[in-house]
Amino acid sequence: MIDPSLFTGRYDDSLCAALAAEGHDVTLMARPMRDTDAIRPQGYRYDPAYFRLSEGLRARLGEGRAFRLLKAVEYGVACVVGGLGTIRRAGVAHVQWLPLAPADRLMLRRLKGRLPLVHTVHNADAYHADAGVQGRGYRALLDMFDALVVHGGTTVAALTAQGVDPARIHVIPHPPMQLAAAGIDDLASVPDAPVPRILFFGTMRPYKGIDILIDACLNLWRAGHRFELALAGKPFMPMEPLTARVDAAGYGDRLLKDFGFLSEGRLSAHMEKADIIAFPYRHIDSSGAFLSALHHGKAMVTSDAGMFGQLPADVAVRAPAGNAPALAQALLPLIESAAIRQQQGARARAHGEAMGSWKDMAVATIRVYESVMAGRA
Repeated sequence: MIDPSLFTGRYDDSLCAALAAEGHDVTLMARPMRDTDAIRPQGYRYDPAYFRLSEGLRARLGEGRAFRLLKAVEYGVACVVGGLGTIRRAGVAHVQWLPLAPADRLMLRRLKGRLPLVHTVHNADAYHADAGVQGRGYRALLDMFDALVVHGGTTVAALTAQGVDPARIHVIPHPPMQLAAAGIDDLASVPDAPVPRILFFGTMRPYKGIDILIDACLNLWRAGHRFELALAGKPFMPMEPLTARVDAAGYGDRLLKDFGFLSEGRLSAHMEKADIIAFPYRHIDSSGAFLSALHHGKAMVTSDAGMFGQLPADVAVRAPAGNAPALAQALLPLIESAAIRQQQGARARAHGEAMGSWKDMAVATIRVYESVMAGRA
């Protein structure tokens, strides 16, 4: 299992453990783990094969341009001349994320024909049009894989529209995930909410519509409604212009900012102390953040993009993607009524409990492996 930057650590850990529980020999190849990672490999090996140099210098360099450049160079060298022994000895190489398409192409060329290659397409537009060189050429990489795993019909439709052979696409539903539980220190680090609190959590990127959420909240605050907005996670976009708008409007005391690479326990603490969790995404195929929030039993508000538009009608309150006034109207009943929030939260929790398990996903993934191995034989 290959996820060089550990983009989806909780997903990787859950799937690898489930595959190992089915009797398979699994190694997850990724970067060295950080203090904020909560992976504890059970039944499988963790190999910090990527970014050892840059991660070792991360504290000294920070995460600015120099660090990103060093990572790109280090990864490029690894893809061109790095040892691939662990991968070549495997029965299947399953790539979760391709962090730098120009370099990934070189690595895949070295592996192509030596063993079956599988790739999970978490989103058909892997970097949502905001990654620059990182995602340039990603579509061409898909043709180098023997099989592509996707999580729903939205991704299937997008890939087939891009000319991908449907015979290579395997749909395996994404099970719910659980982040590490919040500890005492985590809970103490997140203040209690004196009024209803809306939470946006996870990495912050333009496609996730945080600006739309802020516009919706400003509309509601100006109309006299009392509530808080919490933003928790690592920004990969300028946040100061957005938060400055809240300050300029006089509502800075209603905005809770917790920016940075947060531990899973701290994110769980934010979810426990929130009343409403918002996913105002402009576009998305599948959202791991949404699936990791279900078991908290909080009222959910989403856009109608991707997987959100395919949810049962009572699981989340939906608003048209990109429409701040409509999002404000979707939020309003939940802000005003604790009973409605409780009812919606119970439905979200029940939906998560009714979804498939990681064992189901492992069994279906093994079938994909067996099919590509049989095809090569």
